[in-house]
Amino acid sequence: MVAATGAAPRAQATDVAWLLAQVGERVAEYYHRAQNIICTEKVFAQPMDFGYRPEGFGRSLEYELHLEAEGLDGDGGVHEAKVARELRRVNGRAPRKSDKDGCFDPETQEPEPLAFLLPEKQREYTFTSAAFGKGKNRNSLIVDFVHRQEGKPEIKTDDRKGPECFQISLPVTTKGRVWVDPETFDVLRVEEGLAHRVDVSVPFEQQRRMNLPNVVTIERYETITKYAIVKFSDPEERLLLPDSIEEVAIVRGAGSHRKRQQYTDYRRFLTAGRVVKN
Repeated sequence: MVAATGAAPRAQATDVAWLLAQVGERVAEYYHRAQNIICTEKVFAQPMDFGYRPEGFGRSLEYELHLEAEGLDGDGGVHEAKVARELRRVNGRAPRKSDKDGCFDPETQEPEPLAFLLPEKQREYTFTSAAFGKGKNRNSLIVDFVHRQEGKPEIKTDDRKGPECFQISLPVTTKGRVWVDPETFDVLRVEEGLAHRVDVSVPFEQQRRMNLPNVVTIERYETITKYAIVKFSDPEERLLLPDSIEEVAIVRGAGSHRKRQQYTDYRRFLTAGRVVKN
């Protein structure tokens, strides 16, 4: 998110609709300004057993990452935003043609984490209370949300990543929280997870092919996204940009994992051929 240079009036803690309108504008502004920024994304994924203990080898990756905003209009609106990745290193070395994607590798393109707060996307969610936090969060507004999706969870083989890898589609209910700066309306943190555990039936062919039981249960799946101030010079600018994403998935009967994505070395393109680092 972009850090404001001024200060807006203090938000009313109970006016959820008004607060979300301000947040949506700030997210759209962020997407406009962040399109000329690239960074290094370091990813580490570690398979775990059901007791949260490491199981097997972890995998580290390094990408060059940038943002792509779509549907820009003359009024400053943004309708879609994605992150795009270019792989630079695998387990500390240059990638090889023979390398296959790991089961928990991020996609080459995927929705940017704040895209659900764009004005057009907010209607797909139910936002409830907006109140000031307590303790270390006392200077932040905390907004709770629920995302309900209809459908049947499915498990599918991911042939791009090898026969041992699979994907689980989860059109289910999730819930989460957004931490917002009450003066700038910048997003400081987002947490989201399953509202309840989910049972997923496994077709017989996939049971045999991937050595899975007839039902796998997702006990826990959650992500925590944090943002931090990044300073640029020439010209001077302070932007609130992604700092890290933590992901934990606990799946009974299949592969659990923990994944961390860290963002560093932000660079800003001001003109063609000119790069300014933070």
